[in-house]
Amino acid sequence: MSNRHLARSVVLQVLFERDQSASTKSLDECIGRLAEYASEFGARESDMPFMKQLLQTAIAKQKEIDEVIIKAAPEWPLERIAAIDRNILRVGLTELLFADRAHVPAKVAINEAIELAKSFGGSSSSRFVNGVLGAVYIELGEPGKDEGTARKKGGTNPSKMPTEHLAGAVVYARSEGETYLAFVHDIFGHWTISKGKIENGEDVAAGAIREIKEEMGLDMKIVQELGVNEYIANDSKIEGGKKRKRVTYFLAESPFSELRLGPSGGLDDAQWFPLSSVGDLNFYDDTLKIIIPAINALARRSDDPQVQKEREQKKEDQERIENQKRLEDEEEVEEEEKTENREETVESRVERRGGRRRR
Repeated sequence: MSNRHLARSVVLQVLFERDQSASTKSLDECIGRLAEYASEFGARESDMPFMKQLLQTAIAKQKEIDEVIIKAAPEWPLERIAAIDRNILRVGLTELLFADRAHVPAKVAINEAIELAKSFGGSSSSRFVNGVLGAVYIELGEPGKDEGTARKKGGTNPSKMPTEHLAGAVVYARSEGETYLAFVHDIFGHWTISKGKIENGEDVAAGAIREIKEEMGLDMKIVQELGVNEYIANDSKIEGGKKRKRVTYFLAESPFSELRLGPSGGLDDAQWFPLSSVGDLNFYDDTLKIIIPAINALARRSDDPQVQKEREQKKEDQERIENQKRLEDEEEVEEEEKTENREETVESRVERRGGRRRR
């Protein structure tokens, strides 16, 4: 058994034990058990930092990881999954979703989890773990798919697969001189572009508008098309088990209004981000291929004479409204002063005559 595989086995033992105690063990208690199991299994002392990091991340991210399991295996309620399989999935997903891929490539995370299932699980555990992690891997965009291997020839021809059409949009809004972009957050820990399935016979742009309204509650207008992204997805309901997804993306403008996340599965948040902070977000690689052209298009629009003209017109309209309001305020003050002066004049005349004004 390789050293890192042994290290993962030790972490699995601690997670399994913690699971059996209804997750009541504290992190310090788990780390203490980790040291005991490491000694018992004969793990290297030099692997202790790796084991601690894996254990700590698995515990800290357990809620998000369990949500991913539920989404990837909807026919298997979490409590019905065998405890050892459940915790093998937690180890595998911890590395697949949160590990540094330079140190743990996605394929390594999946293969190691499958080997854990073969060693500690039942007769069908490895197939189950492979199926769940494989589904998540595809949702992630199959990172590192072609690393270290040549693309196989003679495989399934994508052009002959059923095609599912989707549409989405990079939505922007302007508020107080700042440009904002709206993104949704999925349960795999990434910010991504809002998108959805196009209905039969529906115009793609109209479908994008409808989907954004349903998913984020925004009323948007299409500015331009950004591009098309295609990928292969598993679908056990169709012949061959695979289909081609074709997503058309648009750049769209919306009022800077409150985002209301719809009932779409797999999403847990929606937010506006200032354009200056978008580079700090965690995106999928294929999502970045759409976001970068969107940002470039926004930069070009900011230099567009028509856009500048619209801005200047808005500014002039705002100044005209403010000037009109100021004139109205001045006229109101002037009228009040005239009224006060008239009353003072009447009082003066009465006093000069030595009389008293009737009240």
